[in-house]
Amino acid sequence: MADLDSLRTEAEAAIAAAGSSAELEELRVRYLGRKSELTQTLRSIGELPPEQRGPVGKQANQARVALESLLEERTRELRDAELERRLVADRVDVTLPGDPPEPVGSLHLITQTRREIEDFFVGMGFLVEHGPEVEWDYYNFTALNYMPGHPARMLQDTFYLSADVLLRTHTSPMQVRVMEAHEPPIYYVFTGKTYRRDNDATHTPMFHQCEGLAIDEDLTLGDLQGVLLAFARSMFGPERAVRLRPHFFPFTEPSIECDVSCFQCGGSGVLRDGSRDPLCKGEGWLEILGAGMVDPNVLGFVADNGYDPERWQGWAWGMGIERIAMLKHGVTDLRMFFDNDLRFAEQFR
Repeated sequence: MADLDSLRTEAEAAIAAAGSSAELEELRVRYLGRKSELTQTLRSIGELPPEQRGPVGKQANQARVALESLLEERTRELRDAELERRLVADRVDVTLPGDPPEPVGSLHLITQTRREIEDFFVGMGFLVEHGPEVEWDYYNFTALNYMPGHPARMLQDTFYLSADVLLRTHTSPMQVRVMEAHEPPIYYVFTGKTYRRDNDATHTPMFHQCEGLAIDEDLTLGDLQGVLLAFARSMFGPERAVRLRPHFFPFTEPSIECDVSCFQCGGSGVLRDGSRDPLCKGEGWLEILGAGMVDPNVLGFVADNGYDPERWQGWAWGMGIERIAMLKHGVTDLRMFFDNDLRFAEQFR
């Protein structure tokens, strides 16, 4: 961690002293590029002892965000200075945009929400992976304890490219893929597009998910509850509480659904005027995700890679990124995310 402080100090001094846009680009590659020391540190957090992953991941991520902000600010300063010199030399530049210039564009609300979720879990010491959207039936169903003929398969009707190849219905296949590639312990989150044959105000044929997987010794539902509570407070405010309800998923046992206390009524179910809260329907709780302890049958599919169910255990969760964005920003219809209506999209620039 001392090395990270030293690296951040060195980078901040170099950026502040940069005299040209080209020099700034070289500094960006040196300190934030794919082969930079900071990036390598973030990628290797999973190799650290468990007690070090959170603090180191948080410090490295804070350093990355600070350097990106400083680079952006210094780039703007140099660009303005270079423009000023050209204006003095050219006197009149009829190609200049109006003042203030119209922004070229911005990140979509789904992308903003996905990055916010990823940043939180990176700070907790998790690594981020994505994975293929076109998936084998084995990874999407069988290796997750959805055996052929299992009735739960009917709840995830999707688009098949052949008898054994389909558009993935969830990001859960990455659980097995990562366990095949890495020995325990592991802490990962997976984000990306998923597909099901649904289309109404709360479902679309394509949507985004965030999956989490932690495998270690002696992990319990209590550990999972603590992580989900920290996540809920990060996304929805520091006063939030969570509750876990029994549920069923084929690849977790026991399985739970997680609710967060309603941030519109404060968990009472009643608004200030005494009326029933329409957001939580008067219940005081909002469902945000499903989770549970990884079923030993799932670990059995990767037992040859060191995942002995008698020694290793863990938990997994899955959430819809659109669901999180809808709750946080008060979006009433899921289809609004994909209608390309600028009146909606520009509210979240």
